[in-house]
Amino acid sequence: MSTWDGSLAGVVTLPDGRLVRGRGLRGAVAEEESAPEFGVYLTAKPHTELGWESRWVCWPDFRLPRSPDEAILALEEAHELSARVKVEVACDGGTGRTGSALAILARLAGVPPQDAVAWVRAHYRPSAVETPWQRRFVRRVDLAR
Repeated sequence: MSTWDGSLAGVVTLPDGRLVRGRGLRGAVAEEESAPEFGVYLTAKPHTELGWESRWVCWPDFRLPRSPDEAILALEEAHELSARVKVEVACDGGTGRTGSALAILARLAGVPPQDAVAWVRAHYRPSAVETPWQRRFVRRVDLAR
């Protein structure tokens, strides 16, 4: 079992105790930070990282995922894996799409839908989940599958 060091930049502890890292792909990862073992990449164009398993979700900047079902499946997989491996979620800047994804992970970990955006802003970045439609998506997406 491998987990994140909770003191690393971008690492959040979900309410169920799982640790997940959010980050922007444009920013460099500090050398002392270890690589994830699984990543979910939320970009308009296909994205993969070498060295670990990943899922790409087509999610244009400032918008919503092209396939909400595909996004939720990838995030459910990330949540499940985060119990035993280092999981990261990333978009270009690490704020809007990444914040939305982390808010959905928080919901999967028990945060009520109406509190998920506030939760991620308090625990990840104050400006996370940038647009009104991203906030609405976090609140309304059906996670009961």
